[in-house]
Amino acid sequence: MAKRVRGSATRPGQRPRLQRSAPPRPRPADAVGPSLAPLSSLTEAEEARAAQLEAAIVAAERATPVSVPRERPTRPLDAEPRVRQGSIAVRAGEEYAYVSRDVRRIVLIGGSLIALVIGIWVVVQATGIGPF
Repeated sequence: MAKRVRGSATRPGQRPRLQRSAPPRPRPADAVGPSLAPLSSLTEAEEARAAQLEAAIVAAERATPVSVPRERPTRPLDAEPRVRQGSIAVRAGEEYAYVSRDVRRIVLIGGSLIALVIGIWVVVQATGIGPF
């Protein structure tokens, strides 16, 4: 871990901020060419087109019928609660499927390693190889 320095604006492992100079000064319009109009100003034709589009959107919104929420059918109180598709039990079942698969793999690999060690021990004992 890198040593921290007091008063430093950056943390260890991070690049320091770029030192940028002041923004460039705008050049005179005659040096650059024709001056550009500010982005906030619109021509009358553009404003008329925007008003026309807005009116069309408002008319479309008013023309769409407002959906009335339907009443949900009620269940009897003594009925067993159903597991909904988005419930936590369903999601947990899907999320923990990989856990059981991984546990099976761990047991298989661990068991095979133990069997291998026992097999090597038997071979060593039967042949008399080794210091024992």
